[in-house]
Amino acid sequence: MFTIKGKTTDWELVIGLETHIEVLSNSKLFSGASANYNPTIAPNTQVSMVDAAMPGMLPVLNEFCVEQAIKMGLGLNAEISRKSKFARKQYFYPDLPQGYQISQPAEEPPVVGRGWVEIMGDDGKPKKILIERAHLEQDAGKLKHDVHPTKSFADYNRTGVALLEIVTFLDTKNPENNSYITSPDEAERYLREIREIARALGVSKANMEEGSMRADVNVSVRPVGSNEFRTRTETKNMVSFKFIKSAIEYEARRQIEIYETGGTVSQDTMRYSQSEGTTSVMRSKEDALDYRYFPDPDLLPLEISDEMIERIKQTMPELPAATRARYISMGLNEYDAARLTESTDISKWFDTAVNGKSERAKPIANWMISELFAHPENWDAKNAVDTSEQGEARIITPENLAELVDMISANEINGKQAKEIFIKMLDGESGTPKEIADRFGMKQITDTGAIEKAVDDIIAANPAQVEQYKSGKVGLLGFFVGGVMKATGGKANPAVVNELLKKKLA
Repeated sequence: MFTIKGKTTDWELVIGLETHIEVLSNSKLFSGASANYNPTIAPNTQVSMVDAAMPGMLPVLNEFCVEQAIKMGLGLNAEISRKSKFARKQYFYPDLPQGYQISQPAEEPPVVGRGWVEIMGDDGKPKKILIERAHLEQDAGKLKHDVHPTKSFADYNRTGVALLEIVTFLDTKNPENNSYITSPDEAERYLREIREIARALGVSKANMEEGSMRADVNVSVRPVGSNEFRTRTETKNMVSFKFIKSAIEYEARRQIEIYETGGTVSQDTMRYSQSEGTTSVMRSKEDALDYRYFPDPDLLPLEISDEMIERIKQTMPELPAATRARYISMGLNEYDAARLTESTDISKWFDTAVNGKSERAKPIANWMISELFAHPENWDAKNAVDTSEQGEARIITPENLAELVDMISANEINGKQAKEIFIKMLDGESGTPKEIADRFGMKQITDTGAIEKAVDDIIAANPAQVEQYKSGKVGLLGFFVGGVMKATGGKANPAVVNELLKKKLA
């Protein structure tokens, strides 16, 4: 269990996360404007009259965004509400043209109800993190403060893009139920799991760097062993795993210091300084009452049929948790399985290379993680094509890597030769691994007679070392192996070399 040592006692953390993911769709949640707000697009060119809140403009719900929310809910093992409502959440900010946000109020059932995701807890055991709800809402625009020395500008291209807000659940009625996040590391694991589920389902890019995934982080502390839930603070709009972990730890220590000096923590909204790694109060935390929710008069209640849910279920791919379990059953460890499920494209690439042959799984995983991941320019998880004919760096395909692994397994090449072939492929050498091996004479010598002659020659040429080996200096075996490998140009099968040397030097 993660704890922080205070002056008088040890403290533990209670962490809640409100994760916002941009829903992938062609158009916005309530208008037909493009949902593409890429920064390369000119500001305020993807804005409809609805987005700009022109008088008389009426919102029309995007059915595809609802389907995406349902799909994500199913991925979160959550209940799907058959009926839900949209309401106006009142607050005023320059990047919100309407002066309110169309969202789903906390007191009403959202599209997605109670659910859970499983992560690895700090104790190394699987841990379920409970989800309270996930609701659809509009995104706001973006303010730009660095365009002009004295003015700020608003870009409304992002205004109205569909957001799905996923909120973790704290079971205050059963305080002994610890199905919530209790450390910075668990927070990161939870967010990564949310990200991979969203990507696997095609619901969102969930890319923190571009802002299509961000989190509000709620933190409170209590003495170790206590079941009390104390006042929490909320740090807004965090867009980096690293900074989220830093903000959690700093905020926890700040609260501990307040309690240990006799003060009380107030329910505030915080900002995080990336340069200083600190949190500071931005404003008093709003409650739902402060937003003055009321039903949006322009939108009918949202009704979802069993048939619609069943249809969406039929389109669901294998989720990351199931893929990891399948990889572990193939002999991979948890780390390898986690790396290979960082995206659906990587998983598909790995599965294509393995091609149902479980004996390939571990060596292919090793090559991907230790070599391919270090050369992202030389492989394409989405489009495994060979572009060497166009004079570009060679794109290594799943079939290439599978052939290389099979050649090692069949003792056609050794590990050193495999690495040389791989480097040549990275450098743009054309052809398959077998063709490259033939072209450069890199096939392994497996003829026992030829290897035995080289072994006899190295033994005959080094009588002093032979005597030393026989007198107990067994480390000299490497000397003889190196001599044989040099004599054969590195082509001898190392296993055969070792076996023959041990037999002849006995």
